[in-house]
Amino acid sequence: MHEGELNIMELLWSNKSLAAKDIAKIIKDYVGWEKNTTYTVIKRLIDKKAILRTEPGFICSALISKQEIQQSATEELIYHFYDNKLSEFISDYLGKQEFSNDDIKLLKQIIKNNE
Repeated sequence: MHEGELNIMELLWSNKSLAAKDIAKIIKDYVGWEKNTTYTVIKRLIDKKAILRTEPGFICSALISKQEIQQSATEELIYHFYDNKLSEFISDYLGKQEFSNDDIKLLKQIIKNNE
């Protein structure tokens, strides 16, 4: 998903459902898009089955969760930049981080749950 699509999805995740006209007003204020551009992106999201359109009022609701998008984007990143090798991603990313005690406890729990 590109940034414009994510802007619309963020609105829906925050508000559960919105009329397309309200999405267009909000996006105009924050991103500067004209109504037609917003409606085009909404249509694309409907075609991708990311948004459900209901009538009356062209009400839009998210069909996919933010977590699903995050998971998909992470898998795509690992596939494209780490040759689909999770261990290389983990080594590269986590090897450069500073962890709090809570972070370390969480990581240990994740490892324990996967053993």
